[in-house]
Amino acid sequence: MILKTGTKAPPVWMMRQAGRYHSHYQNLRAKHSFMDLCKIPDLASEVALGPVQDFDFDVSILFSDILFPLEALGMGLEYTDHGPRLGFQLDQATIGKLVPWTDALPKLAFQKEAMILTREKIPAQKKVIGFIGGLWTLFVYAVEGSHAGSLIKSKQDMALFQKFAQTMLPLLKENIRIQFEGGADAVMIFDTAAGEVSPAFYQQWIAPLMAELAKAYPGKLGYYSKGTQRAFFTPEFLALPWAGMGFDHRWNLPSILNKTELSTPGFVQGNFDQALLFLSADEFEKTYRTYLEGFKKLTPEQRSNWVCGLGHGVLPKTPEANVRRFVQITREVFHE
Repeated sequence: MILKTGTKAPPVWMMRQAGRYHSHYQNLRAKHSFMDLCKIPDLASEVALGPVQDFDFDVSILFSDILFPLEALGMGLEYTDHGPRLGFQLDQATIGKLVPWTDALPKLAFQKEAMILTREKIPAQKKVIGFIGGLWTLFVYAVEGSHAGSLIKSKQDMALFQKFAQTMLPLLKENIRIQFEGGADAVMIFDTAAGEVSPAFYQQWIAPLMAELAKAYPGKLGYYSKGTQRAFFTPEFLALPWAGMGFDHRWNLPSILNKTELSTPGFVQGNFDQALLFLSADEFEKTYRTYLEGFKKLTPEQRSNWVCGLGHGVLPKTPEANVRRFVQITREVFHE
């Protein structure tokens, strides 16, 4: 498995493990803007290194943001106290403002440089992964300004989505390529808005584009989609050459690992409820050990593809002590 550590315990990493909850990040953020932390490669690699040094995660993640391809295409981008803000919203009148993807690609070169430095700083036995946003998720951000709500504007103009895909899909392919050139062991696709559509919509509009990416980099891409359910994934989609798939906390992960719910290729990543990290130390430990019981019932072979983590990203103000114990408990339980 591409993220395997060679130990009895599963490899552990969390989405957003380098972020606002962590004192290492906060110390850097006090001196630098979020944009600088992402775009200055030395700073980005320092942010990515922090949680690996502090919590001993098995995997480091490129410190960046899924919205930079939108900025590279000419949509502008700033980070405010109320979240990211693009320069304009995408519609039939503004899509002509997008620059050709060939002109946009050089503006993402900082990610390759950040990946190179991250790989140099991370211990050799640990993995480094990159990421991009899912094409539908990026479209939703471009049209709506966020991925919250019913996505009415996004869903009512699929002609616009198709035009957008003609520019964004080749850019994402190249965005992935430069991250691999920088030393990524795998690249994850984070599709946080995918679960806001119906299974039929997903299969018609989103799955074919994800299939194109999977086939472009066979065995190298992981796919995570927030809020999706069993009905979203056809046998053909699951048979694509994914490196693995991530599942949020709504899924019963042991049933995926033992292939009673669905059969997936490669690693299976997730999926403890991130909100439960806010429990008191004693309650968290009790709750997490109970969660792990389902995995302990699996054979070592059945759980050999498991990458342990959360259902979604680490939330702001998450207690650092519980993140540390999460990693420690995982290794204690599976080294017994």
